Amino acid sequence: MLSPGEWPSGHHLNIVSVNNFPTAAGLASSAAGYAALMYALCQLFGIDDAARISTLARLGSGSACRSLYGGFVQWVAGADHATSTARQLLGEAGWPSMRVLVLVVSDHRKDTSSTAGMALTVQTSPLMAHRAAAVVPGRVREMAAAIASRDFDAFARLTMADSNQFHAVCADTYPPIRYMNDVSWSVVSLVHRLNSSSINSSGSKGGAALVAYTFDAGPNACLYLLEEAVPTVLAALNAAYAPKKEKGETQLEVKGIQHQQKVKLNKEMADHAAAVARPGALKYVISTKLGPGPQVLTRALGDEVSLMAADGLPKL
Repeated sequence: MLSPGEWPSGHHLNIVSVNNFPTAAGLASSAAGYAALMYALCQLFGIDDAARISTLARLGSGSACRSLYGGFVQWVAGADHATSTARQLLGEAGWPSMRVLVLVVSDHRKDTSSTAGMALTVQTSPLMAHRAAAVVPGRVREMAAAIASRDFDAFARLTMADSNQFHAVCADTYPPIRYMNDVSWSVVSLVHRLNSSSINSSGSKGGAALVAYTFDAGPNACLYLLEEAVPTVLAALNAAYAPKKEKGETQLEVKGIQHQQKVKLNKEMADHAAAVARPGALKYVISTKLGPGPQVLTRALGDEVSLMAADGLPKL
């Protein structure tokens, strides 16, 4: 490990970065990339203070400050650079039944970048100022309490409400920004029907939320749900979005955690899925759970997991 003053004059770094999920499509690729880059550089220079690494990562991408921790993380606004950092609310093992289904609607680069879009929103949206001053502080407190108590119903309702308001602010921007598309809105409709369906995961009518959606700056949906709800939600997604073939049953491609159990939708859900059906509209689904922050996979060039060959150049 080197201190900044020990860096040899004239020496440079090769940096190789690969994503296993879409880039610039509203799935926080910049947060992941900058967090990984800053963590790697701090490893090189012997910096192990998590708060300091978090503030440094924030300079590249605001959300990257949160990606230095696992589980549920809050970005604290702070009063200056040193205090605008992230803190972990709950570790990745703290809510083991929590699952995430990422619905990839589009893996293409979006028309308006997150940075440019937010700058325009701050400049032109009166709703944004109201949201920041009157809504977000209380909602953050409520969300922290829901996470601490593992209250999925409260967590789900807050998640969806905040996603909706974020996109309302985008529409209030001038000129308006439209990140969600028609497929995105069909997912919203499907989720609300799942949550109000006559039979939910507890078998009771009008019970707690089964699943929650959230959309970042893009058309792709992130669905939060508990493990026992995954088969039902996947069944609904397949009914609405699986590609059609002339013969045989088709299934959405699911990457990540596999779920073998299959369930039959009740008539209400089956009819709604048929009504909003857009066969082939989802490219694939990423099935995952709460994870840790950055991990060092290898310290040796040329190892199987290394992105660089033994000479320090990218593997091509």
